[in-house]
Amino acid sequence: LAAFFISRAFLSPEPLPPPVPQTPAVIPERRPDVTLADRDGTPRALAEWDGQPLIINFWATWCAPCRREIPMLNALAKDAAYAEFELIGIAIDFREDVLAYLQKMPIDYTVLIGEQDGMAAARAFGMESIGLPFTAFTDRQGRILTIHVGELHRPQAEVILSAVQAVDAGAIDLKAARRRITEGLAQID
Repeated sequence: LAAFFISRAFLSPEPLPPPVPQTPAVIPERRPDVTLADRDGTPRALAEWDGQPLIINFWATWCAPCRREIPMLNALAKDAAYAEFELIGIAIDFREDVLAYLQKMPIDYTVLIGEQDGMAAARAFGMESIGLPFTAFTDRQGRILTIHVGELHRPQAEVILSAVQAVDAGAIDLKAARRRITEGLAQID
């Protein structure tokens, strides 16, 4: 892990390409409670958003698919149809790189930043080898419905978010929601 950051910072004048997305080894049943610093350096725990469904997007400034999905995530964060969701971006990157990037690309949702602790947060979500971007979706009870690995597109997000909304409304159970997500994403692909 440390070798990654050393080579990224000192040996490579160009950003490294993003790792090949991996499937989570085991998705935890519940959202892990991780704490990372926000833009201002204030520690923020995911537990602050207990009782709200969450969209938790792991990304990095050097990751092209991560950068491409940010405008869609900004739009999603402002969409009234998903107002009950809290969108949180977790940047696994050097703090100074993230802050500089945020000056060029405004992000309209909460951003937490971590280097080693960001990688530990990704592992807590079941990602043994970290491919970016990936996005976890939780219901109001903090249960993880799914983790989408790779660049997220609006149609995929809508399938997943509608399933989370159905669970939170009591219309379907977790198993049915996961089946709906799998089937809906297969139709898009």
